Amino acid sequence: MNWRSNHIWIELIKGSRKKSNFCWALILFFGSLGFLLVGTSSYLGRNLIYLFPYQQITFFPQGIVMSFYGIAGLFISSYLWCTISWNVGSGYDQFDRKKGIVCFFRWGFPGKKRRILFRFLIKDIQSIRIEVKEGLFNRRAISLYMEFRGKVAIPFLIRTDENLIPREIEQKAAELAYFLGVPIEMN
Repeated sequence: MNWRSNHIWIELIKGSRKKSNFCWALILFFGSLGFLLVGTSSYLGRNLIYLFPYQQITFFPQGIVMSFYGIAGLFISSYLWCTISWNVGSGYDQFDRKKGIVCFFRWGFPGKKRRILFRFLIKDIQSIRIEVKEGLFNRRAISLYMEFRGKVAIPFLIRTDENLIPREIEQKAAELAYFLGVPIEMN
C-alpha cells in the first residue's frame, strides 16, 4: 500500500514477510526434519519414517551425513523464521516536499540499532541516477541511486515483491524525479 498526495509520497516496503520466504522456510524446515529423522532412525535401528527402512541406510557414513544436513537445515530454517517474525527489511520511504525532507526507515535485526533511519534534505539531492548493467544471457540489471551533493550516491531500493520490467522501473524513477524536482541521469 502506497500513499501519494501533492506534497507527500510514502512507499511502504514489505520486508521479509513475503509468500516466497514463508514457502522456503516451510520447505527447508520439513526437508531438514526429514533428513534428521532418517539419520536418527539409522542410528537407533528403528523406523521413524516408514518410507525409508533403516536397513537401507547405514549410520556410518550416510546416517551421519543426513543428520548433519538435517541439523544444518534446521539452523537455517530457524534463521528464516526469525527474520520473518522480526520482519527485517520492512519500513517505508517518505518524500515530503512541504518540509523538504526525504526519510528512509527500515527495521533491522533486534538490538540497539534495530531502527534504521536516514533523513536528507530534498535540496541536497543532485539527481536520480539510473544505472544499467548487462548481465548473463542478455539480461539487464537496473539500479536506481539518489545522488546527493558532496556525498556518496545511495541506492534507492525498488520493492522486490514487485516484478517490474525495466520500462516500469524507469517510469517510477521519472515520477520520483518529477515529484522531487530533480533531473535524471543515465549510466
